[in-house]
Amino acid sequence: MKEKAINLKKTSFTQAINISAQWCKEWGEDLLSEEVLADRVAELIKTKNGLRGFFAYTLSDQDCYLLDKLPFSVVFKFQEGGDDVVEIIVRNLIMSSAQVVVHERENNLEYKSNSENISERCKSILRVLDTKSVTKNINQILNDLDNLGNSFDASKKYDDKQKEFIKYQIFDIVQ
Repeated sequence: MKEKAINLKKTSFTQAINISAQWCKEWGEDLLSEEVLADRVAELIKTKNGLRGFFAYTLSDQDCYLLDKLPFSVVFKFQEGGDDVVEIIVRNLIMSSAQVVVHERENNLEYKSNSENISERCKSILRVLDTKSVTKNINQILNDLDNLGNSFDASKKYDDKQKEFIKYQIFDIVQ
């Protein structure tokens, strides 16, 4: 396997997804230790594109078990990532929870299952991150829930059933 240097500070969102996919594959095949993976992830998530790309891939890919197993060395790097990591995980929990309701209405069981998996991964991560930061982010979301929505510009607000399920998911974190 030939290594080539990657400048993670200039990584695009798409590149971060592809890098994350490769690392997850290598880790899953025992070609990459947890510690080396954790160090790489720590560098990648220092940038906005890296943070977004890493979690876009690892939260949504059913075959990447990294966030299901949550190795301590990776969790430690997430904790070092601070509020940025907490914020993106909380946002993904909110969006995926809202989508569970949408997919249930549309009777799209495959998409519903994918959204449920993302939500569960988010909750697992939030349970091991800094309690103060998680609480702060969740309280902010709960206070702003009426102004949040399904679209990128929040022009389509979450409906009552979505908000109820989002709250249920949030309260489930402490279980």
